[in-house]
Amino acid sequence: MASSPLIVSPVAVFGSTRIATAKSCFRRSNLTFKVSCDLSCFQVKDVSYRPPGTQINLLNEVNISLPEKSFGLIFGRSGSGKTTLLQLIAGLSKPTSGSIYIQRYGNDGKALQSSEELTPEKVGIVFQFPERYFVADSVLEEVIFGWPRQRGGLQLKELLASKLQKAIISVQIPDLLILDEPLAGLDWKARADVVKLLKHLKKELTLLVVSHDLKELAPLVDRSWKMEIGGVLREEPLPAC
Repeated sequence: MASSPLIVSPVAVFGSTRIATAKSCFRRSNLTFKVSCDLSCFQVKDVSYRPPGTQINLLNEVNISLPEKSFGLIFGRSGSGKTTLLQLIAGLSKPTSGSIYIQRYGNDGKALQSSEELTPEKVGIVFQFPERYFVADSVLEEVIFGWPRQRGGLQLKELLASKLQKAIISVQIPDLLILDEPLAGLDWKARADVVKLLKHLKKELTLLVVSHDLKELAPLVDRSWKMEIGGVLREEPLPAC
């Protein structure tokens, strides 16, 4: 039986923003990318996406190379295709063409083996709008981690939500964590808490983030890409803030 994406969406409420976590798996192909140490690299190779029944691509030949335990940031105007790209990476939609995969390299910079499949346990995504993906009625059902059975995720206070998000990450540790606008709608204290959490997670995970909040995230960023209207992605430094 073919495997399908497993979406697990525990909700964290920070101010007016609700964040959910989903997990998925995807199978792709290979690419040579020279690095100077023994590591793995997350790759998006020539990915284009055209919604079924349409004639216009939302994404056009997108390429990303992101070494493990590094922080990648995608920025650009709303409606340019950033969230669509995250959904493809998460396996929620399939690319019209191109491939998404993990390649491992030795300390000589050569690929150790062919590209490999990511299992559902190795990929996580934190959505800006979790209600589109939320699949359970209580925190306990989503996290399965000892939270009160009668307390719904949407009723959590900010402090509890922050603790819940950390618990989710610690219980379900992915190799690649994708976050869509993780600072949107948060007050200054919650934003600082999330940035601190991302700094900690960067030591253990590969992070790919879509955000308009460039100034606060800039110290964490190793690689950045700008998405142009029309779904064209170009690697470039963050603009001066």
